[in-house]
Amino acid sequence: MHASRRENSPDRLTAARGRVPCPRAPFGAYGDEIVYTGHGGRDPNTGQQVADQQFIRGNAALARNKVAGLPVRVIRGAQLDSPYAPEQGYRYDGLYYVDEYWEETGKSGFKVWRYRLVRNDSVHRPPLKAGQEPALPPERRRTTTMRVVRDTEMSRRVKEIYDYACQVCGVRLETRAGAYAEGAHIKPLGAPHHGPDTEGNILCLCPNHHVLMDNGAITLSDDCRVLGLSGEPELKVKHELRLEYIQYHREHFGVLTGA
Repeated sequence: MHASRRENSPDRLTAARGRVPCPRAPFGAYGDEIVYTGHGGRDPNTGQQVADQQFIRGNAALARNKVAGLPVRVIRGAQLDSPYAPEQGYRYDGLYYVDEYWEETGKSGFKVWRYRLVRNDSVHRPPLKAGQEPALPPERRRTTTMRVVRDTEMSRRVKEIYDYACQVCGVRLETRAGAYAEGAHIKPLGAPHHGPDTEGNILCLCPNHHVLMDNGAITLSDDCRVLGLSGEPELKVKHELRLEYIQYHREHFGVLTGA
């Protein structure tokens, strides 16, 4: 899904409020969904990745856009290896929101930052090059409110196990319609993570700790201590969690906690 690019590629992202520098921009295959690789760690002469990318400057700025709900402007260049690239020059392709970001090991063996961007208007996709066919995105089910919260039968079952009390802080939110909690998938659902919707991959969390976990502010140790919080308290566990999903979250999202 990633189109590998060298330094000084013609592709640019700009934040809605000011520029986000991005000398290297691999784009996904779908016009309304992009997986962007952050910047840094590349040899300026060869373009090869020679060091881990750091969570600074443009990489940190894109993460802040995700947390603040601010869009980024996407500009595509003709040299991009994509059916959505313009025939020549540059083209402004509209506003995209940072839906998710994480760290992973790239093909070079060094750590890189990835950002999944979703087009603000998915009805009007960027135009295709002549003779090109659009790639069909994977089937996806979305529920949109102020932010995306996936609630499945499996997550409801996990919440009932904890009587809708947060596994991190123990808070049980009461509304006129009943108790409220959120089912948080440890290894995220959907591309590119493809986490399963199973009990072993779901936590019962309050909205605050769900947001902190999704944004890498907290993660879990192998013995289910909450890393990123003072004192590293123990997670309240009444159902079996799969260690492989805990380790995946810590490796891809927990770097900011020092895990």
